[in-house]
Amino acid sequence: MIRDILRSRIFQVTIAIGLGLAIIGGVFAYTASNTVPGSQAGEGEGIVTGYVLTSVHYGLNATDPSKIDSVSFNLDSAPGAGSTIKAKLLSTGSWYPCTTVGVAVTCNTSSPQVGVLGADKLTVVAAQ
Repeated sequence: MIRDILRSRIFQVTIAIGLGLAIIGGVFAYTASNTVPGSQAGEGEGIVTGYVLTSVHYGLNATDPSKIDSVSFNLDSAPGAGSTIKAKLLSTGSWYPCTTVGVAVTCNTSSPQVGVLGADKLTVVAAQ
């Protein structure tokens, strides 16, 4: 009798459906354990204003004053934390990184070094 039940088509189909449901449940449990961290997205607008530079000073090389070692200047307001400020002394020259303390900015221009006669344009870019 038990042997007949185990060989019956209904029993085999029931076992197959049970195994299929168990597999689907296992797959669902596996995918349900994924976590995605929260994130942000947004859109907005704001006014972009420039800085006003004052007190521009070129630091000349102590050994050869025909070369510029640095340029320093003041901004009309302190740049925000993480701001990037760069300057160049030639219209087609290299960009030099700058450091700030409050509104005071100093850019080391010693590598590659520009001569006083070669400097044709002070260009400053500041971005927050």
